[in-house]
Amino acid sequence: MLTERFQHPRVFSFIGRYSGFVEIQYERKCGQKFCHFHGAPVAGGKISTMPLQNRVTPDGQIIATVARGTLMGNRGGMMHRLDKTLGSKRWVSKQWIACRTSYKGRWREVMGPDSYTELFFLDEATSFAAGHRPCYECRRREAIFFAELWGDALGGGGRAKAGDIDTTLHAERLNAEGRQATFKSQLADLPTGAMVRWQDGTYLVMVGQLLQWSPQGYTAAIAVEGDVVVEVLTPRSTLEVFRSGYDADLHETALKFM
Repeated sequence: MLTERFQHPRVFSFIGRYSGFVEIQYERKCGQKFCHFHGAPVAGGKISTMPLQNRVTPDGQIIATVARGTLMGNRGGMMHRLDKTLGSKRWVSKQWIACRTSYKGRWREVMGPDSYTELFFLDEATSFAAGHRPCYECRRREAIFFAELWGDALGGGGRAKAGDIDTTLHAERLNAEGRQATFKSQLADLPTGAMVRWQDGTYLVMVGQLLQWSPQGYTAAIAVEGDVVVEVLTPRSTLEVFRSGYDADLHETALKFM
């Protein structure tokens, strides 16, 4: 088997950092090429433009989109097949984390063999809505701050243990059918950073208004009365951490509505 490296515009090195190269393996037997980024045979030496199914929405679904994320994460293990398509699993363990897209120059193949499945998020608010928490390795400062606020708000003081946070979030983010658990609330009772579903759309709560979410970013701001009832996507405990002072990072498209 021979290996060639060449420029490719959609390849991430360690957890999302752009590397610009992809390996194409040549099978001596038939000359077919296999793209290690997309995980599909490549006809005539051309790269497929179909994106991987690894982008997480605020309601926890995993979709395929060409839009790029600003955070990477995982759900505790491997959910993809060897051809880089997503299997039936949507989580492996209770450890759902959100990571940096670049850390200490490390490199990894996205959806590689015998590896956890890399997932990507528009921003931190999206990752929180989907039930993830900050990673203790690559986002240690954020993880410690989150755990300290969690302890103050929910644990009687002191930094909460990661395992306890994971157990609580796992119970809050999934219902009996294994789908995302939600609840109803008046808009005025929700902190900035919460994600909600309202009138068939998904929105970020921000200072008395709703910002419409899309895989590409926030597209519109809507002024809504505080007594409007919405379906809340962000877990209850995470909302308490927000109320205690944690400000979730937002995608740059939110800035134009501030």
